[in-house]
Amino acid sequence: MFYTDNKLQYPVRVEKPDPIFARALQQAIGGIEGEIRVAMQYFFQACGARGNPKIRDMLMNTATEELGHIEMLATAAALNLEGAPLKLREDVASDPVASAVMGGINMKNLLSSGLAAMPVDSDGVPFNMSHIYASGNIAADMSANITAEATGRTLAVRLYNMTSDPGMKDMLSFLIARDTMHQNQWVAALAELGGTEDVFPIPNSFPQEEENQDFSYVYLTFQENGETLPEGRWSNGPSMDGKGEFSIRPMEPLGERPNLGRARPQSGAQTDQL
Repeated sequence: MFYTDNKLQYPVRVEKPDPIFARALQQAIGGIEGEIRVAMQYFFQACGARGNPKIRDMLMNTATEELGHIEMLATAAALNLEGAPLKLREDVASDPVASAVMGGINMKNLLSSGLAAMPVDSDGVPFNMSHIYASGNIAADMSANITAEATGRTLAVRLYNMTSDPGMKDMLSFLIARDTMHQNQWVAALAELGGTEDVFPIPNSFPQEEENQDFSYVYLTFQENGETLPEGRWSNGPSMDGKGEFSIRPMEPLGERPNLGRARPQSGAQTDQL
């Protein structure tokens, strides 16, 4: 069950409306790095969480927080769209600045929502729920969440640097701070699960003796000319999970040339394939 008190999680103010910045804000709403993505990701991870109930509680609370971020950004987008011209022919024909504005705003915000935010990215593409990662494996989900918050914080920093509006900078500084917390939150969850040595490889419930351990910790190279690549931490020394030693070697083909045989009759193939 969800509740609302009809108040924003953090103040949103726009001193000078900027329709182009409204379009940029749409990426933080409905882009693959945006708030719809993380809200739904944490929500579905929570809905499918098994094991210690505190993990579900943490995920659901953070999903609810992200819904509030969507509300903030949608409000910011609508306030910035107050500067969008409504009379296209007159405004664009008579004012080159208005023409430039119309060339920069997302037309869906004008034509489909009446100067309001939408669940779309900065190009007007609706958010695709296939970007939601909820695997049922808590360690895999926490790892995906770190990436989600890292890309989200990167986007928020770019938006912060894009605007000179004090109100927008203030709102974005709050969102950037929350991304900082959430990155640390998911790393802390992995630490509580045991850290790299207990968590990885994921899933840690699969017995490693059943995998082909000749390849478990080998960095394979595929340079046709036999060039030797510089070594990195990923090719030398103890593996990050503490269960092996990294090494490096060129990969050689171990299988045969694939031969699928002839096509089956009535399969729609050409005669010379049968």
